[in-house]
Amino acid sequence: MDVNDFNEGLLGFLDASPTPFHAVRNMAGMLENAGFERLDEKADWKAKRGHKYYVIRNDSSIIACTYPKDRSDYLMVGAHTDSPNLKIKPNPVIKGDGVVKLGVEKYGGVLLNPWFDRDLSVAGRVIYSDSKNEMKDLLIDMQEPVAIIPSLAIHLDKDANSNRSVNAQTDIPPIISTDESFEFDAWITEALENEGAKDVAKILSYELSFYDTQKASFVGLKKDFVASARLDNLLSCYTALLAICSVEADVPMLMFCSDHEEVGSRSTSGAAGPFLENVLRRLYPEYEPYTQMLQKSIMVSSDNAHAIHPNFSDKHDKNHAPHINEGIVIKVNANQRYASNARTISRFIHAADEAKMPYQKYVTRTDMGCGSTIGPAIASGLGIETIDIGLPTFAMHSIRELAGSKDAHELYQIFLMMSRYG
Repeated sequence: MDVNDFNEGLLGFLDASPTPFHAVRNMAGMLENAGFERLDEKADWKAKRGHKYYVIRNDSSIIACTYPKDRSDYLMVGAHTDSPNLKIKPNPVIKGDGVVKLGVEKYGGVLLNPWFDRDLSVAGRVIYSDSKNEMKDLLIDMQEPVAIIPSLAIHLDKDANSNRSVNAQTDIPPIISTDESFEFDAWITEALENEGAKDVAKILSYELSFYDTQKASFVGLKKDFVASARLDNLLSCYTALLAICSVEADVPMLMFCSDHEEVGSRSTSGAAGPFLENVLRRLYPEYEPYTQMLQKSIMVSSDNAHAIHPNFSDKHDKNHAPHINEGIVIKVNANQRYASNARTISRFIHAADEAKMPYQKYVTRTDMGCGSTIGPAIASGLGIETIDIGLPTFAMHSIRELAGSKDAHELYQIFLMMSRYG
């Protein structure tokens, strides 16, 4: 697959995946088209060697893997489906001053300022009961702009360009209407009916988020950049997905795209939870083969990395300052905030060299704190050798992030090379 086809598919995937639930549904569809069969965690598994399988938990995390007849030296790629956003509260409606607003809660380390003056829509999962009192769930995506968070005019805030802070409780509830007769449940019921629901008696609960309706796009004189919401970390999910869909069933490869990384991964479907171990133990139920499989395999924790910002270059260590479109970033931290070590780094570099793909190394400034990824959680939980790598990005955790148009395709090629080595 060439870089143009890769990126066109990427833009479509980003636009079609406003929430982790939608991302997982889209990935499942692509896996089905590539010959993967779904396994149900609530049923007995009768997995057969030489086949390809996937498993979904909570509708927001997905594991896909081959199940080779002879080999168990897996290339495992880990990424996450969630992104920082604004989630609608359980009792959200706020009426007054001539408008209707919806109360929201910050999810993850969201960068709030870029959310102002954007055309926002709503998407997520809704649980409801029908007239027979049976519970059902459905994904909704309103698609059209239904809300906005207007900025305060500079005439009323003279310090706006020098000293503006955002109060997450009072400043960011999106405005949705001037009609104070608005009823929230009726609005959500209409959205469910637009998605095909025919018998909605009561809204029981929901997980709904606002998102920017602006489409993903190329930016730059030579389409140098990809601009979109949720690049962190759907960019890695898409890259891992295309890689595993490109290998045969006898090549040991696994993709784990988990929810809740942005809030610590500690959930039933997060990377610090039991999901990956549960799946692997069911495929390798005997202790010796299971342990041998883990020790022969490698986990590549693939997330975004901070590219050196040309307007704020002092935020980087000059010797470890990645550039966009100049290679995949190997992330290192002496205190194990990243799980990379000399051996896993060497394995990744060897594959990158074989694929003739560039790479860079990143260490945060010693006087600044370091973020973390799913890498340490998986490495400590399973005892599998792990490396943390990333795709260089500007504006991480903004409503619109920026990445290189070459980097993800190059990582895809490195993944294919690594899958050959075992």
